[in-house]
Amino acid sequence: MELRKTFSMLLGTFLMGIVLGVAYAYVQPEKAGEYVLKLAEELGGLSPNPFDNFVKIFTHNAGVALLVLASGLFFGIGPWLMMLFNGAVVGIVVGFFAKIGAPLSQIILGIVPHGVVEIPAFVLAGTAGIVWYRNIREAEKPASGFKEGIKKALKLYAVAVGMLLIAAFIEAYVTPKVAGL
Repeated sequence: MELRKTFSMLLGTFLMGIVLGVAYAYVQPEKAGEYVLKLAEELGGLSPNPFDNFVKIFTHNAGVALLVLASGLFFGIGPWLMMLFNGAVVGIVVGFFAKIGAPLSQIILGIVPHGVVEIPAFVLAGTAGIVWYRNIREAEKPASGFKEGIKKALKLYAVAVGMLLIAAFIEAYVTPKVAGL
């Protein structure tokens, strides 16, 4: 039960980040635009080959999910901050495109097809990090808590990676077609 509660609260934190990001994009549209351009530069362009995009998206997201998991070792706080931040990034992008007049349907279709799998995968990775930290904190011997926690965390991370594989496939092959990108 604790796992579901943590997952739900982390998802709520991500959604709160989206709201904050959208608000920021509406209050500071110029800075939001600069941020979106910088983000696009850092992520690099997409290839005309969907398989190359699939591999790039999957490896990037699996690495981010691992970072989210590992951040749980920072007193269990890391996943909360990372979910809030990543939600804000999504919100800034959505808010910016909405502010410049992109059709809402295109914005939604650019995020939802893969996002319904990808976002829960990141939240699950964060939940795994918190589980790991709690096992260490609650164990009589931190070393045994570390070992037990990492076993549980890696099982959750494996599920998250499977979800990210599906999400990357959708993002590379389905999202561009349905969103007209």
